[in-house]
Amino acid sequence: MHCTAPPEPLFLLFQAILIGFCTPTQLSIYIYIGFLIPLFHTQFPIDTTNTPTYMASTITISNLSNICLLLLLLLHFNFGKSQLEVNYYSRSCPKAEEIIKEQVTQLYNKHGNTAVSWVRNLFHDCMVKSCDASLLLETVRDGSVMSEQASERSFGMRNFKYVSTIKAAVEKECPLTVSCADIVALSARDAIALLGGPSIEMKTGRKDSKGSYAREVEELIPNHNDSISLVLSRFQAIGIDVEATVALLGAHSVGRVHCKNLVQRLYPTVDSTLDPAHAEYLKRRCPTPNPDPKAVLYSRNDLKTPMIIDNNYYKNILEHKGLLTVDEELANDPRTAPYVQNMANDNDYFHQHFSRAILLLSQTNPLTGDQGEIRKDCRYLNAN
Repeated sequence: MHCTAPPEPLFLLFQAILIGFCTPTQLSIYIYIGFLIPLFHTQFPIDTTNTPTYMASTITISNLSNICLLLLLLLHFNFGKSQLEVNYYSRSCPKAEEIIKEQVTQLYNKHGNTAVSWVRNLFHDCMVKSCDASLLLETVRDGSVMSEQASERSFGMRNFKYVSTIKAAVEKECPLTVSCADIVALSARDAIALLGGPSIEMKTGRKDSKGSYAREVEELIPNHNDSISLVLSRFQAIGIDVEATVALLGAHSVGRVHCKNLVQRLYPTVDSTLDPAHAEYLKRRCPTPNPDPKAVLYSRNDLKTPMIIDNNYYKNILEHKGLLTVDEELANDPRTAPYVQNMANDNDYFHQHFSRAILLLSQTNPLTGDQGEIRKDCRYLNAN
């Protein structure tokens, strides 16, 4: 609701409480501004000698309203982000990023699909409230913690055990110093580079959550076949614009989709938007409308470069060879189609915006300072 600002701060406070013009956050800002106003007028007096009284009052009210709104926006979107910094561990654990990169590389050389897992971990962690490693928490028998990994949205996610491998290596060097949330972020960054994607300079300094958000996962993470409108709204809710969302979906260029999540486009009749030849290929990969979720039945997102983050994804969906409903809609929705075409035409352009999108995602509402903790074991709260 619109928030006005008369020149008397105390009067403003009482008026706002009585009429309900402002949220509690706005009220706290007004109290702060109330202390600043006398200082502002003392240091920068407004000359209204030749200005009609009503106009002078309007000027002051307008200025204060703008200040109020600006402060609210800056506090809401930047307070946590501003406390993240590049090389956050340069003094407390100088080798932290080097150790994480070394572990990610070793795991990639042994198990190539771990790199894809680290990219997906970043998405699933940051989309749910905060980039705070809540995703990594396991269910505790006493019921105090329910794992987000049990959600239907987490179907097909794997390699969590190797996060413990990375954490153990870091703990050996610097006990209780590097957060699991930063390990999630940095392992995704290093995985993207190993998968042929761009090199990204990522800020660190996140803390780990003191709980999970298992009950909210279904609401906050889009389903595999949600509409593009819903997907855009979910990303917009965490400050990611349309072009960045299109770029993030380019992560579908690596990895695979289980038949369970694409058979609705094949049975009982083939989705008319699918390329007919590609639909036949998919039916060979997924020969039944009721695939066993535990069986290894899947199709690669990209048949040409399945383990490289490149713009082939966009070329495929323009040829109606996307696996998911959102892939098809992404290529045809007027809000996203121009970006899809640009990224299909230019891999460097895609990488540029993919980097920007990953940074936006990785800085979603981070816990900093005393808001969280540094877990000793990423699977459990320190209290457990």
